[in-house]
Amino acid sequence: QDAPGSGDLLVEQRHHLVSKTVDEVQKIIQQLTAEISYRDMRFQAIFNSGVHNENFRVLAPSHFLITVPLRGLTGYREHQVRHWRYYTVHGAKLLSPVRDPEELQQWLEVEQFSKSLQQWHETEVNIEGDLVPAKVLAIFRELMEKSITSCNLSSKVSILESFSSVVRVAVETPDSQVEVELVPTVEIPTCWPEKARWPRCFKRWPSQEKVQCIKSFGFNLLARSNYHWQLGFSRAERLLIEGLDEDGGCRMKCFRVMRQMKEDVWCTGNKPILTTYHLQMVLFWTCEKYPRTKDWRCFREGFLRMVKKLHKCVSQHFLKHYFVRGTNLFKYANTSDLDLVAGKLAIFLENPVLCLD
Repeated sequence: QDAPGSGDLLVEQRHHLVSKTVDEVQKIIQQLTAEISYRDMRFQAIFNSGVHNENFRVLAPSHFLITVPLRGLTGYREHQVRHWRYYTVHGAKLLSPVRDPEELQQWLEVEQFSKSLQQWHETEVNIEGDLVPAKVLAIFRELMEKSITSCNLSSKVSILESFSSVVRVAVETPDSQVEVELVPTVEIPTCWPEKARWPRCFKRWPSQEKVQCIKSFGFNLLARSNYHWQLGFSRAERLLIEGLDEDGGCRMKCFRVMRQMKEDVWCTGNKPILTTYHLQMVLFWTCEKYPRTKDWRCFREGFLRMVKKLHKCVSQHFLKHYFVRGTNLFKYANTSDLDLVAGKLAIFLENPVLCLD
């Protein structure tokens, strides 16, 4: 293991600052979701459990994603029968069918749950048996607006305009303004989705025991588009990261320094094209390719290995999702922005000594 230096201290200081901001934002969101839950029991309040809360994702220092669990839908089962939908999110009839969901998305029918609250059968969220994300988001947005006022938080929280149905708010903290996307989410802890054919074949990382454990925690369905629910794997990702370096390796140190370099040098700004989530996928792919303990004894080698993988993905505009491998996480990214980052990564890799020593 490499000896800790000033770089470690800088990473620690930045982590402390982000943790402080996370705590501030969580307190506010906790208050708002408690009020929302009081007004509509289908939405669950979020409780403060620090930076490692699986409902909470720091995409960048001032850009967070928070999932809000939905209540009253239990006993989920996969649905195999395919049929076309001929409706708009407002319930009007269409002449041609709505497009199929992408690889990381799916339809969700209320009948897929063995138990469901009557409110999920109402037309305000349900069209022809489908639970429609846009309708759930519309109700959630309205509840959020009312709760900001009733909690006297208008000076700290404002709803941001959005081109899509997603709910985004700006939160003022003592140190900075943070943008938060709030996502109503169906948590499905009972099964693993068919679309996530993971692992495809036997791999040395993670171990078979870890794979079985991860799959037993299930997945989530996130309301982030009009018609389709997005598959999410926050519990699986947390379990993969837990105990990552129990062999004494430096994987997480490599990840943290890469994240720091991304924020300070390669991809700065409030809403960067590269998020912590992208870096996490690079971490998983690199761990799978280099599964042995000896691969992670030297920080410099491990770090450069990870940055080379990142550079390859960014320059090719192609980063596979770790669990749903048919998904390119850069599919909708601005290619010229990606090329800009690829250029900075290439310059760094030509002379990495500057930032490492």
